[in-house]
Amino acid sequence: MNLNQPIESFRYIGPIYLKRLHNLGIKTLRDFFYHFPFRYDNFFNLKKISEIKIGEEVTIQGKIEKISTRKTFRKKMFITEALIGDKSGTIKSIWFNQPYLTETLKEGTSASFAGKIKESGSSVFLSSPAYEKINQQLTAGKRQAANLIHTQGLVPIYPETEGLSSRWLRFIIHPLLKKYISEIKEFLPKEILKDKNFPEIKKALFQIHFPENKKEAEIAKRRFSFEELFLIQLFYQDQKKKLQKKKALKIIPKKEYIEKFKKNLPFSFTNDQKKAIREILGDMQKEFPMSRLLEGEVGSGKTIVATLSAFVAAKNNRQTAIMAPTEILAEQHFKEISKILSKLKIKIGLLTSEQSLIYPKENFFSKKGIAGKESKAAKERKLIEEIKNGKIDILIGTHSIIKERVKFKNLGLVVVDEQHRFGVEQRASLSRKTDAELKTQNYAKENFIPHFLSMTATPIPRTLALALYGDLSISQIKELPKGRKKIETKIVPSRERQQIYEFLRKEVSEGKQGFVICPLIEESKKLARPSQKTEFGFYLSFGEIAAAEKEFKKLKEKIFPDLKLGLLHGKMKQKEKEETMKNFKNGKIQILVSTPVIEVGIDIPNATVMIIEGSDRFGLSQLYQFRGRVGRGKFKSYCFLFAQSPAMRTNQRLKAIVSAKNAFELAEKDLKIRGPGDLAGARQSGIPDLAMASLSDISLIREVKEEIERILKKDPELKKYPLLQKKLEDFKQRIFLE
Repeated sequence: MNLNQPIESFRYIGPIYLKRLHNLGIKTLRDFFYHFPFRYDNFFNLKKISEIKIGEEVTIQGKIEKISTRKTFRKKMFITEALIGDKSGTIKSIWFNQPYLTETLKEGTSASFAGKIKESGSSVFLSSPAYEKINQQLTAGKRQAANLIHTQGLVPIYPETEGLSSRWLRFIIHPLLKKYISEIKEFLPKEILKDKNFPEIKKALFQIHFPENKKEAEIAKRRFSFEELFLIQLFYQDQKKKLQKKKALKIIPKKEYIEKFKKNLPFSFTNDQKKAIREILGDMQKEFPMSRLLEGEVGSGKTIVATLSAFVAAKNNRQTAIMAPTEILAEQHFKEISKILSKLKIKIGLLTSEQSLIYPKENFFSKKGIAGKESKAAKERKLIEEIKNGKIDILIGTHSIIKERVKFKNLGLVVVDEQHRFGVEQRASLSRKTDAELKTQNYAKENFIPHFLSMTATPIPRTLALALYGDLSISQIKELPKGRKKIETKIVPSRERQQIYEFLRKEVSEGKQGFVICPLIEESKKLARPSQKTEFGFYLSFGEIAAAEKEFKKLKEKIFPDLKLGLLHGKMKQKEKEETMKNFKNGKIQILVSTPVIEVGIDIPNATVMIIEGSDRFGLSQLYQFRGRVGRGKFKSYCFLFAQSPAMRTNQRLKAIVSAKNAFELAEKDLKIRGPGDLAGARQSGIPDLAMASLSDISLIREVKEEIERILKKDPELKKYPLLQKKLEDFKQRIFLE
């Protein structure tokens, strides 16, 4: 069985479940196996009915003596009640809105039940327990005796989506593991397994999904954390090795180019910007391709550094491609860079799925075309032709710029904003489009690829940057430009909510604008449960989270009925998003209620208030980026953090964003606060949660690095490890080269 087998080929997975599984990123058999639990329910407490106590989490086994369902008149809710008996006694069990249970758990059925014993008046009952049928009695802790996966021992709880429960996932994953696990081959070298005392992969997969005890779960988790970090670092070592064999065309930064560029700026570079420019231009002069990561928080001036690099490339007759993750950000870059280079005779293009624009203004086409005569397709053809002929010096766009139809004449520099998965192969595919000029210069036999600059507004500690992006040199911009005002940040208790609304109203009355950020689009009852601390470590669940649509309705109807509000979220069509942002930027919307879609690429100098609902649900770097969306103009700005969880650790995290001087300091604080098992706020695009959670475990990162160095020193081409070679190739396709 191929681990890449699509999930729709398995039983019980029809179109409805297929869509839900895709929402969780589960598309193949491998995805099922690697959809790991984020915690476990402890159902080791197997007791006789006569032994149970009020308040306990217990597992009992017995027969259904009676079962019935009734519908309440007032709340129109289904209540199912069952009388469960064993040899020691009986107890009542109650479920809400599960009327089908009368068909599933018929009288006389033997089953295992796990849940909490509660008391109401004189009645003691088992509240909404998990259940599963059994054919034989079971000794505590021996899961396999009756093959119980929902009510005995450590029961896995998975990341879920609407209409897809952990129970259903266990129901699917358990038989798939039993049937196909024998076909999974170990790829980690035997010496690593022995040295680290890791279980072999087949055993580890069972132990992370259905462990017999806590120790098994922790060892399996550490093995898979090691495995993912091992593949990430090995991938980048491979990238680095490939880069060292490639060649790039030199781009010479003459002093006159830099002086000419600086004269057109209304400000001076900061010291950090100057250092980053020296590092980038120094790399671009070399005969092998630059591979550099430019870190700097929102508003630190990364774009101007990239623009200078592109200008120097243009003066060397080399084209630059600047790729952004969203159309909004691509358009913003286009407008900003066009303005900076307006007097320097540089031709700039914008290419997205929606737009094809060319600057300077005599060739600047609006969406309606010149006098409405030029169609969208015609404008795109014209732009692509000018790129091919080398008439476009800088092309800005989304992934549209690396499609087959786009050909460059002499591409010398690639800049990628917030997209670190742009690997050597993708860069090589761009360079293969650069042929006309190379052939005329007898370079055809050489394998040239462009210089590469990646930019991120999410700074992470240098140790982790090297772990994640080991093939990249790192430049950092920590200073903010002079005149940038500090944003006042406050953690707001619920009792002060009305005061914050009044403050926002005051700011709007003075002609300013504000954001309200919510974690979800729609309200989800499934995610409405309190935060908890388990024996496996702290985890955060959603609590009562403000959903954007619900919050928008509340604010519009009850709080600010006289103001102009807008709603923005990721499920809206691109044109709707653009129209909403255009109206917000033009002042037609005074308060924008949004999901995290505003994290990247929105610049509203007039916005002075940022309210973040459910702030404990976001990572610190996300919160920092949200906050960076205000304070971009001449007015003093404010950020207010509302949180659901009262947990001390959450307070620590939120206090860190209040006190941190810059994003780099915040990243270090975040690392200290997060434990290696805490998955909250640790998502990184393309990299599994388990690996991201392990990035706070510096000792594990070092262990991985040492093992890779040892293996590559002995066998640089991995010839003795064919299964590891194959796994590395699969990993590249799965993670980085989508």
